[in-house]
Amino acid sequence: MTDYTALHAADGTVLRHPDRPEPRYSLPRAIKNFRLLMKDKEDTSLVFKIYESLPARNFMPRVEQLALSERGEYLRETEPSLPEILDDHAELRKTPKGSLAHAYCDFMETEGLTAAGLVAEAEKLGRPKYPDLVQWFAERSRDTHDLFHVLTGYGRDALGEQCVLLFTHGQSPTQGHLLIGYAGAANIKKMIWGSKAPVMGAVRQAKKTGKGAPRLIEQPIRELLKQPLETVREVLNIPEPTKYRECHRIWREEGIDPYNLLASENTPDENLASA
Repeated sequence: MTDYTALHAADGTVLRHPDRPEPRYSLPRAIKNFRLLMKDKEDTSLVFKIYESLPARNFMPRVEQLALSERGEYLRETEPSLPEILDDHAELRKTPKGSLAHAYCDFMETEGLTAAGLVAEAEKLGRPKYPDLVQWFAERSRDTHDLFHVLTGYGRDALGEQCVLLFTHGQSPTQGHLLIGYAGAANIKKMIWGSKAPVMGAVRQAKKTGKGAPRLIEQPIRELLKQPLETVREVLNIPEPTKYRECHRIWREEGIDPYNLLASENTPDENLASA
C-alpha cells in the first residue's frame, strides 16, 4: 500500500498530511443526507456530506497522478486560487466577446452566484483544512463546478443540476455523484407523471460526455477563459446536450416549466414528490 504521507511535491508540500483522517464509507449516512437534500435542495452543505460519506477508492491515486506531475506543479504555481480568478469579473470581461470568460460572467451574474459563495457553503461544514495536496485537489474540483454548467450548457434547473453531477462523475467517478444524479433524476420523473421527456436519457448522455472529455481539473483555467466558448467546447470534446434540451422542449409542449417542475399540474402528491 502506498504511503501517501511520504510523498511530496517539488516545493515540499506533502501529498497527504499525516493528521488528515481516513475517509469513512457510510451508505446509510449518505442516503440520510440525500433524503434531507430532497426536502431542502438549497442546502448545498448536504451535498458535501454525501460526498464525504461515499469516498472514491481511486481518489488518492488521482490526486497523486495530477498533483505530483509537471502539469500539476504548473497549475499550482499559476492558479493557486481559482475563486480569486473566477470572481474577478472586471478582469474576465477584458477578454474578447464570445469567450468562455464572458459566458461564465453572464451565467454567474444572472444566477446571482460567486465562486466564493460555493467556498462558503463548503466551509459551513467546519471541516479542518490541512496543508497538503489533497486539499488543493479537492478545492480545485469544487471550484470548477459552475464552469461545468457553462461548458456543458446544462442550466441550474432540477434536471440541469443532475446532468452536471453525472457529467462530473464521468470526469471523476464517485458514488456520491451517481447517488445524487440518478436518484435526483428518478425523483424528477416521479414529480411529473406521464411526461414523455427522456430524463434518464439526458443524465446518461451527461455521464457519457463527462467520461469522453479531458478532465477540466487538469486544464489551465486561466487560459481557457480567454478562448471562444465554442472553441473550448470543441477542444474538450463537449457536444450539444441534445437529450437535456429535448426534455425542456417536451416539457414546454406539455405545459410544464422546466425551472419550476413543482408548479406543474402533473405533479403527484407532495409526499411522493419528496420521497
